[in-house]
Amino acid sequence: MNINGRHYRTIWLKEDDKRVVQIINQLALPHRFEILDLRAVADVQRAIKDMYVRGAGLIGAAAAFGVYLAALEAGDNSFEQDVLQAAAALKATRPTASNLAWAANRMLARLTGCEARGARNLTAAEKRDVARRTAQAIADQDAEWCKQIGARGLNLIKAVAERKKARSGASAPPVHILTHCNAGWLAFVDYGSALSSVYAAFDAGIDVHVWVDETRPRNQGANLTAWELCRHGVPHDLIPDNAGGHLMQRGLVDMVITGADRATRCGDVANKIGTYLKAVAAQENNVPFYVALPSSTFDFAMRDGMEIPIEERDASEARFVSGKTAAGDIETVQICPDETPARNWGFDVTPARYIRGFITERGVCDASEKGVLSLYPEYAGILP
Repeated sequence: MNINGRHYRTIWLKEDDKRVVQIINQLALPHRFEILDLRAVADVQRAIKDMYVRGAGLIGAAAAFGVYLAALEAGDNSFEQDVLQAAAALKATRPTASNLAWAANRMLARLTGCEARGARNLTAAEKRDVARRTAQAIADQDAEWCKQIGARGLNLIKAVAERKKARSGASAPPVHILTHCNAGWLAFVDYGSALSSVYAAFDAGIDVHVWVDETRPRNQGANLTAWELCRHGVPHDLIPDNAGGHLMQRGLVDMVITGADRATRCGDVANKIGTYLKAVAAQENNVPFYVALPSSTFDFAMRDGMEIPIEERDASEARFVSGKTAAGDIETVQICPDETPARNWGFDVTPARYIRGFITERGVCDASEKGVLSLYPEYAGILP
């Protein structure tokens, strides 16, 4: 992403000290742009759990760098045990997203598992170098996959634009895209999943407009997606979460594109709470609903989306809201009676039947086992 003319990823190793991981503090956005230093695996655990970093791809990359920091902390004589314990703690921070466990397990495979067999005689210092290089490769791959997702989704948006132009000529309205939560630069290492296609279309000169769900209770749409779109110059409007169905009824949504935190091999998807309702409304109004995701978000060993563990977060996120006052101060206020309890599920599951297709780094496919395995045939034998 470009901030004030400078390109940033969402996570990186500090230029003059590769023992420090740096992140964009997403809790400070949209009102402050702030970079935080993570110097220990405990810092990474806290950053993931408390959502200084969030988004499927980014928490995967953060987990990889967390294992790297654990390798730096590990004792020479207890290296594998220390790294295994740290990886387990990282995977426990947020249970729903596949990318976190995928990245941590990939790190373990290189450091303690089958891929490490040929490197058993490495010194602890050499293993730490392997950890650094593997974590960086995971981050680089995440960015490249998201770039490819953008290229695949661009063709879908372009086709919609051409159909609208064929009907209305030069006066054709923009392609209206509704998205939910944040699945842009800030949710991955770079480019994003759902928004990657939007950025690619905008950069290609296609007239696009984004409806941005506020995405209660943490308001990732209002705080993060809107901030990103402002930085890139993409036309957009913030809307209440409950307005999407109304817009679809009025023909003001051409397509819905969301991200995902986990997808089964049969096409069910867990994403930010409220996604399911958008998918149902899209089906009712014949609006194509797409999910953009890299292969690291698939759980190829799972068929039924109702088996996905759904994170329930602290009730305070639903009972309080933060924002900027007229005086420019950031304050948190309570929005319910003192006696009122709250429940706060972070995700819901959208069944495959509501999804028009998956946009992945390998191409676009149906949200079905046949469709998914057509792009990822190497996973066909995981389940009987």
